[in-house]
Amino acid sequence: MKWQAQAPANLALIKYMGKTNHTQNIATNPSLSYTLSHLKTTVEIESHGALSDQWELLQQKDLLPMTLSEQGINRFLAHLSRLKAIFGYSGSLCVRSANNFPADCGLASSASSFAALTLCANNALSDLTQQKPLALKQLITLSREASGSSCRSFFEAWCIWDGDEVNAIPSLEKPHPYQALIHQVVIITQSKKAVTSSEAHQRVTSSLLFEGRVKRANLRQLALLEALIQQQWRCAYEITFEEFWDMHALFATAKPPFLYMSEGSLAVLQAIQDYWVNQGDGPIVTLDAGPNVHLLWRRDQSDMANTFFYRMQKRGFHVIGY
Repeated sequence: MKWQAQAPANLALIKYMGKTNHTQNIATNPSLSYTLSHLKTTVEIESHGALSDQWELLQQKDLLPMTLSEQGINRFLAHLSRLKAIFGYSGSLCVRSANNFPADCGLASSASSFAALTLCANNALSDLTQQKPLALKQLITLSREASGSSCRSFFEAWCIWDGDEVNAIPSLEKPHPYQALIHQVVIITQSKKAVTSSEAHQRVTSSLLFEGRVKRANLRQLALLEALIQQQWRCAYEITFEEFWDMHALFATAKPPFLYMSEGSLAVLQAIQDYWVNQGDGPIVTLDAGPNVHLLWRRDQSDMANTFFYRMQKRGFHVIGY
């Protein structure tokens, strides 16, 4: 038998960077995210007669080819092993996965991958052992312990992760106009990151700017949540802009320092700022731990989003738009 599940990526507007507990992936500060329901990882699990579990690329027309490092495969299979132990299952499984978007370049593929694996394994193992599936809250905790930000991929469209609590934001669900936004990402590079997100979480604490980071993030989260609920779009843009620069400043001032932004990232950010100045309106913009630039537009800004899309393409940037 085969089992299959999908999970989306998510985009943090208030970032989680740094951990109070690395084993359980408890973040130093709350984070607020928007679910990117169009960017998905698909995971397939099949029982097989091999002596051990194995990972393979899932090949489907709608999915992109990708490779996983030996470390990445081991991490993926280690999570599967933990789930098998919970169900008391000792048979070997083949797990296949792939995304419909580029992996390992700052588009939250780790979050969607581990959320999808957790969901798929829960279905497969409950069938194989004829046991009751695990409850959602337990699945979220298990997924978070494998990849911190994956816990936010279980909710749509807005989510807050605070300590070991992860919840949707009811006040931003339908019929709120920000419940369904237009997402674009300007791809600066699809190369794998030289510094992984896991390593970044450890290195940022060496920055002198890390002192006060928790307080700054908490204040921004409260302000951003209020701005979103009250439909104060420009205020949300300004808070989010400050927040991602705060995170990237930690990278640049860590010991040793490291950078994700490139000249291309800065050029796109300048174009976005110019857009706001000239149009008096524009997108919310952010960067994750990578060089690629994410934009969120309101639905009534669709013409503006299309115009920006084509302007970026004319300048030689590859833009994924939804």
